[in-house]
Amino acid sequence: QVQLVESGGGLVQAGGSLRLSCAASGRTFSSYAMGWFRRAPGKAREFVAAISTNGGTTDYADSVKGRFTISRDNAKNTVYLQMNSLKPDDTAVYYCAADRARMGRAPGLYSYWGQGTQVTISS
Repeated sequence: QVQLVESGGGLVQAGGSLRLSCAASGRTFSSYAMGWFRRAPGKAREFVAAISTNGGTTDYADSVKGRFTISRDNAKNTVYLQMNSLKPDDTAVYYCAADRARMGRAPGLYSYWGQGTQVTISS
């Protein structure tokens, strides 16, 4: 079992940056692949980024590639999402997710989810 708590959301202007954090409980964080997802108002949850257990492999949605960076610090049981050049379309609730299986883009692959953090980008 792992519990996830996101933080770092907020309101920023277009072009700005935010860094989201997801802190995980438990002693086996390094054995979990991690993902970030988001849900915008009126839209389905969508994949944003994922990272392998050791951080050696990452994957990004095309819509955020080159602007967002996912990373993890296994010593701190934390995964991050650095978001730069933010756009109003990035406005959403952002969720982190964890699973012992290999990283992937499908939400159904992930067994554990955080409560989400709101990101709002003003134009």
